[in-house]
Parts: sequence; structure tokens; C-alpha cells
Amino acid sequence: MKIAVAGKGGAGKTLITGTLAHLFAKNGYEVLAIDNDPSMNLALSIGIPPEVRATMTPISKMSELLEERTSAGPGTEGSGIYNVNPQVSDIPEQFIVLGPNGIKLLALGTVEQPQSGCMCPGNAVIRALLYNLFMKRNEVVLVDFEAGLEHLGRGTAKGVDLMVIVTEPSQKSWELSLQIASLAKGLDIKSLGVVFNKVHSAEQLATLTDQMSKDESLHLLGNIPLDEAVVEADLRGESLYLSNPETPAVKAIEQVFGAILALLQAE
Repeated sequence: MKIAVAGKGGAGKTLITGTLAHLFAKNGYEVLAIDNDPSMNLALSIGIPPEVRATMTPISKMSELLEERTSAGPGTEGSGIYNVNPQVSDIPEQFIVLGPNGIKLLALGTVEQPQSGCMCPGNAVIRALLYNLFMKRNEVVLVDFEAGLEHLGRGTAKGVDLMVIVTEPSQKSWELSLQIASLAKGLDIKSLGVVFNKVHSAEQLATLTDQMSKDESLHLLGNIPLDEAVVEADLRGESLYLSNPETPAVKAIEQVFGAILALLQAE
């Protein structure tokens, strides 16, 4: 299963990705979690120790590696001449970090300040690497995508089985979710799921459910309540799943996990 998690910044993508990684691992799956967000918070959500996190450098920042794989060395800047299909299959095993419950984590980062559909050496490596991970790996691959739409414009989501779109109870968040869904359909992503996060009233839930019902291609995977334990774990720099597995947010994500299994196994 290849699952990408997308949504507006601050919607809760990283919390959900990290918790899902633990749930898959605890249920006997081999898990590779990929941090494709420039904020680089997935390691914390999974529970990678701070001394290990301090040593991690995202692949998107490894200029020598990017130049080597794309042949975009000194003197080629701005020329547009580089290898657009770089060899990347050996990269994951060199930079994977092992976390709790046997979760493997790979920090990709992302290309900063690109134009829409950016074609550049860094994006060529990230795109090729993600495609390789989606098509060649046998584990459950979970990707915490960067916030917004840029990653879809670069084609880095091709090969995903399920796009999980995280939505907050706001019109801006919902409109962005619809844009993500539209672009995901253009990439032939097989399934589109929606998770409502930080919902703290029946009225909010009813409004979101009514809006989602207008698009039959979207599957509701679950509703995560506003939970103060999420904020407290973040302030302490702890993984919510490891520090407080009985909290309402984790219990709700367990329901999302079950819905994901049911959806993908039915297809």
C-alpha cells in the first residue's frame, strides 16, 4: 500500500502520518515513512530521539548527491542540461533511519520556492526517488507531503494508491482539499480519502459532511476531534502515539486506519 497524506499547512498531516505509521507497524506491516515536507516534523511524530533528529539532513539539501545523480555540476547552472532520469534505487538504504516499532524513516525534504511544475535537478531526484519508492518497495509506504499543491504540480504523487486529504473545519481548508482532489484525479491516483481534523462541534461535522457528499469520488475515512493532548505532546517534543496512545485523537486515527484498510482491500 502506497499512501500519501496531503492538505493545508497546520491541518494535522504529520500527526496523522506518524500515527498511521505506528498503527501499520503494530499490525505486522513493514513501514517506510517518508518526510516530504520542508518542516521536517515527521521524525518527531514517529518518536525518533532528538539526538538522532539533529543529525538528519534531507536529501533535497544534499547538493553533492543531487549534482552527482543529475550530472548538474558547476557550470551547468541555468543551462537546463541535466539527467532527468537519475539513478536513485540505492539512495533509500543509505539514508533510512530506524525508529520505534521498526518504522523506517526517510527524510526527503522538498525543493524550495519552485515554480509550478518545477523542472530542476533537485526535483528530478525527488520525483524519481518517490516514484521508485512507490513502484519498487514492498512495504507500506506513507508519505507526509508538503502543504499545499506544489507537490502535485511536480508529479511527485504518481504511483500512489490512496491520497489522504486532511481537512480542518474552515472554508479555506475545504477549498484547498477540493483542489488537491482534482489534481490527484489528474495523476490517476486510485482512491481519494478525506479526514476531518480538529472538529469540535456537531455543526462543523455536519457542514463538512454535507460539502463532501457533493463529490462521490471522495471517501470519508474519519473524524478526529480537537484534542488538547496533541498540543501538549507537541510542546513537550513527544510522539503523541508513544506518549498518550489512549487520547481521543489517537483513538480516532485508529478508526481512520481501519477505514483505510477496508478501502484499499476492497479495491
